[in-house]
Amino acid sequence: MALNPYEIRRDFPLLVKRRIVYLDNAATSQKPRQVIEAMAKFYEEKYANIHRGLHVLSREASEAYEEAHEVVAKFIDAKSWREIVFVKNTTEAINLVAYSWGLRELRKGDEVVVTIMEHHSNLLPWVAIAKLKGAKLRIVELGEDYTLNYEQLEESISERTRVVAVTHVSNVLGTLNDVKRIAKLAHEVDAICLVDGAQSVPHMPVNVREIGCDFLAFSGHKMLGPTGIGVLYGREELLSEMEPFLYGGDMVREVRYAGGAVRPSWNELPWKFEAGTPNIVGGVGLAEAVRYLERIGMDEVRRHEVELTQYALKRLRELNGVEVYGPSKVEKRGGVIAFNLRGLDPHSVAALLDERGIAVRSGFHCAQPLHEYLGLVEGTVRASFYIYNTREDVDALINALGKILMLVEGRASEIVGD
Repeated sequence: MALNPYEIRRDFPLLVKRRIVYLDNAATSQKPRQVIEAMAKFYEEKYANIHRGLHVLSREASEAYEEAHEVVAKFIDAKSWREIVFVKNTTEAINLVAYSWGLRELRKGDEVVVTIMEHHSNLLPWVAIAKLKGAKLRIVELGEDYTLNYEQLEESISERTRVVAVTHVSNVLGTLNDVKRIAKLAHEVDAICLVDGAQSVPHMPVNVREIGCDFLAFSGHKMLGPTGIGVLYGREELLSEMEPFLYGGDMVREVRYAGGAVRPSWNELPWKFEAGTPNIVGGVGLAEAVRYLERIGMDEVRRHEVELTQYALKRLRELNGVEVYGPSKVEKRGGVIAFNLRGLDPHSVAALLDERGIAVRSGFHCAQPLHEYLGLVEGTVRASFYIYNTREDVDALINALGKILMLVEGRASEIVGD
């Protein structure tokens, strides 16, 4: 069944109660009542701390939390729920790999390959670890039409490469990278491949076994789930070899004291990497968000966003005074559009749109090196779409931009092109 955004909107209390055109989905998504109710029900009926508790509430809470790992594992086709580590967000997931794997495995002279379009979360951890270990960071730039320069990528990957860390979909340009090809290139030199899936997992089918990546990181709050819960997928053999990132309760099997020494042994996967009391209700909410998306079908989610993005790009081209950034072919991009208006800085545009009930993002979008590389020293305005957005939302954006341009240029007849 085709995705119907008008029906879907009824599941989102905020969109029902408030007259707002929400186009800031790359930052975070709205939450359906099914997720809100699942979390409330857990608090009301099953809440307790997980693991080790012998009472019924603890057992029920543990079962719900463990089931959430299974739901996520199936969603991305992981081999086992042992490969699913719950973290706070994409940022923590990438830092976990950087510190737990990179800090111990990288050596002086090794190289880490990233791209110029990385979010700071997939750039700064590798900058830090490379500096600590004496490794070198190699940055792959763009080729034609805002796509990755694959020729430069192949030249950058060598026998010295230990890590290739790449975004699946750029949170600025919307560029959809061929991560399957990138993972293959990494493995040809025995390097690991980490994929930042923050902008892909919520919006399209993502299959880790098909991609062949070693790690995949994504956030719950960008895919209808709550904040404070994210996911690191890692191949079981790699996770088993890695040391923990955080230390404390639940991540340890036992701690023995003998001869004046403390000797810990780590818990089994994935608990080895989930120290302390986790965001239990966040896991429950994320699982319900996954179920909601599965009922729609990720192929339908992708189809809807492609159609909406194509329509938005067409409408934006009707406006004189708007510059759009990102691949021209919609099949090579996600549902993210970055643009600027002639004569106005991005923050002014966002503020003027907000006055008209339209929520967008402005600035560097945690990707300042990319903006500087493109010469966009003040940043960009970003509109991003999801399952509840409609053509009317796009029309509202275009009409508002047209009026803003009229105010700036004072020439209404030249705003709309032929």
